Amino acid sequence: MGGGGGKIPGVYMGWWGNFGSLPQKGVTSYSISPNRQKPMAGALHNAIFNNFRKFRQSALYVIPPFIVAYYVMDWAEKRNHFLNSKEGRALYADQEQD
Repeated sequence: MGGGGGKIPGVYMGWWGNFGSLPQKGVTSYSISPNRQKPMAGALHNAIFNNFRKFRQSALYVIPPFIVAYYVMDWAEKRNHFLNSKEGRALYADQEQD
């Protein structure tokens, strides 16, 4: 595999990966991760717009059932109030079973 003949120390084998060359010594480089430099960079901006995007995507799944539930509950409360009123009892008095 590779190329360049036999294994002779210090002989350059090819361009890919520089196999066979001596390791570089005496050079030290330090770096810091971008997450360590600014860990909260853009967090507030991303939180606002990500939440808005998620709300837009889920609004059509959440809002219609709440609207239906509100109108059903409103109808049930009005119906209960009517049935427990004097007029409701009089209207449905013949249907009661003791």
